[in-house]
Amino acid sequence: MLTIRRAHDRGHANHGWLETYHTFSFANYFDPDHVGFRSLRVINEDRVAPGEGFGTHAHYDIEIVTYVLGGALEHKDSMGNTQVLHAGEFQRITAGSGITHSEYNPSGDQPVHFYQIWLHPRAKNLTPVYEQKGFASDARQNRLQLVASADGRDNSLLVNQDANIYLVDLQPAKSCHHTLPTGRYAWLQVLAGQVTLNGETLGTSDGASVTDESELTITASQDAKLMLFDLA
Repeated sequence: MLTIRRAHDRGHANHGWLETYHTFSFANYFDPDHVGFRSLRVINEDRVAPGEGFGTHAHYDIEIVTYVLGGALEHKDSMGNTQVLHAGEFQRITAGSGITHSEYNPSGDQPVHFYQIWLHPRAKNLTPVYEQKGFASDARQNRLQLVASADGRDNSLLVNQDANIYLVDLQPAKSCHHTLPTGRYAWLQVLAGQVTLNGETLGTSDGASVTDESELTITASQDAKLMLFDLA
């Protein structure tokens, strides 16, 4: 069964310096029908204006995965990390027993566009960890590229949850396939473009949960960039 979450149905806030869309309930947006899916708690699509950002704030007991689509995002945290994420790079933070961090657009003239994802961890009070990686774009042309997993295999980011996160860039008329064993679930997030997922059409920023399906077939009708979550 597919349940589609259209881009225009998400929670939305425009703070001037920040325009944000919430797939699931977040901050001042609450929808009892959309509070998460399996271990996924947050999928936020954010655009931050040049020279602006999130001041220092705290997180506990959450796995944070950030993917920059355009621009750059500067990160500073209580673990001593000061890093800049550029377009195409991922960041993973295990907040665990507690961290503070800030996120800032260092550009003077370009906005930063990114997705921030939170997953519930497999256990509480884990040791905080910071990780940042880029992945070769040619390895996801018309095929799934593993970028995060519970065991860090294939040089993927390590997340403390039974979850696999994939990227794929599909060309028009090209397809990719993914098998879901019994007891597994999926969420597909369209970062850009248009595809069909098992025959259902999804466009830019649309998402869909998948339950009780054994095979996924994703076909692009135009150039598309996608993120697929395989979840317990």
